[in-house]
Amino acid sequence: MSKMLRQKGGKMAKSAKKLKRLSRSVPVDPPKVPKLVEDGHVIRPKTKGSGRKGRGKPTFKGFRRENGRVGIRNHVIILPLDDLSNSACEAVGNNIKGTLAIPHPYGRLQFGEDLELHFRTLIGTGTNANVAAVVVIGIESGWTQRVVDGIAKSGKPVAGFSIEQNGDHKIIAAASRQAKEFVHWASELSREECSVDELWVSVKCGESDTTSGLASNPTVGNFIDKMDAWGATTCFGETSEITGAEMVCAQRGKSKAIGEKFLKTWQAYMDDVIEAYKTDDLSDSQPTKGNIEGGLTTIEEKAFGNLEKIGKKTKFVDVLEPAQAPKKGAGLYFMDTSSAAAECVTLQAAAGFVVHLFPTGQGNIVGNPIEPVIKLSANPRTVRTMTEHIDYDCSGILKRELNLDQAGDGLINMCLRTCNGRHTAAEALGHRQFVLTKLYRSA
Repeated sequence: MSKMLRQKGGKMAKSAKKLKRLSRSVPVDPPKVPKLVEDGHVIRPKTKGSGRKGRGKPTFKGFRRENGRVGIRNHVIILPLDDLSNSACEAVGNNIKGTLAIPHPYGRLQFGEDLELHFRTLIGTGTNANVAAVVVIGIESGWTQRVVDGIAKSGKPVAGFSIEQNGDHKIIAAASRQAKEFVHWASELSREECSVDELWVSVKCGESDTTSGLASNPTVGNFIDKMDAWGATTCFGETSEITGAEMVCAQRGKSKAIGEKFLKTWQAYMDDVIEAYKTDDLSDSQPTKGNIEGGLTTIEEKAFGNLEKIGKKTKFVDVLEPAQAPKKGAGLYFMDTSSAAAECVTLQAAAGFVVHLFPTGQGNIVGNPIEPVIKLSANPRTVRTMTEHIDYDCSGILKRELNLDQAGDGLINMCLRTCNGRHTAAEALGHRQFVLTKLYRSA
């Protein structure tokens, strides 16, 4: 019934540092910046550049996994194969503190490419370097074992349980015992110093407005250019949202062949999804009502602002299928994804990305169970009215108090602090949106 494929011991975890008062600055070297939240108000970091020239690549403290990948969180997750197993997974999560159940609505009677994407997403979620160990629960043993076997290839501890012919009570009890052992093991793992070229970062924007294309998205682009030069692995997506700027995006491919691969992927999305199912147009969807309120009246305006996230110099090295892990080494990748926030981040996390940058104009509150989402905004109203959701305020760019290079350095700094253990706003508020992408109706 229970198949634990691997379990390793670990060193005792280092004792946590004493929490500092909220209003006190937390220095990070290099460079030193104050916390972004002070007395309940988001403030802009007062930096004058990174000061990293000639000092080598930045480092962070991460968890090195069995396959060599580096994570920044240490989750023990309870992963349901299908919607029928959600209740059992949540019961185990309730029984064993320190675990994280990730319910979802699919996994029954799917077939073909849709089923393959389902498996790729679940296996990728369990394989993500932010996950220390996994308990998989499914209604039947065959598909459950397929997910267990896929995760086991990464070398991490994983165990599978099937409910049929056993029932909830028996499986919940057995899975809880196994999850408890995983928690003991994972809690003794220690962080180690890792170079930034081992970091995988994904990006997406949401509820964009005019400030997004002018400031917050270019801040992410500045981040991407610098991280790419250091050898990090990064990813962008949102296929439909590049409509109107697709030819410009194709030119950012590393080669003509990669650019053509992107255009083929974009056209397939247009033909198979947009043109096949739209009514008269995509009003209220692309752009959204929030986009329109923020001053973006056409998809073309939105698309060119979106592309600011990939910087001015960096070229993408490959085009990925949804939830597909990069295979061409370090560099920027494009992933074929929905523009819906939770779906996109879920797919990128399943591909192995461990930290996410999310610029927002009007204000988006998305999070993810296993990949921390860092939200930044250049809209002063959003920073003021949605303070609890914003990790990084770059509105100083529009006020001419902060240049783009400084904003990019500050975002790198915030990313490294998050990698070292700082909880994002989404994590602190409990936003754990896990939304699977479904390609078509089930049988």
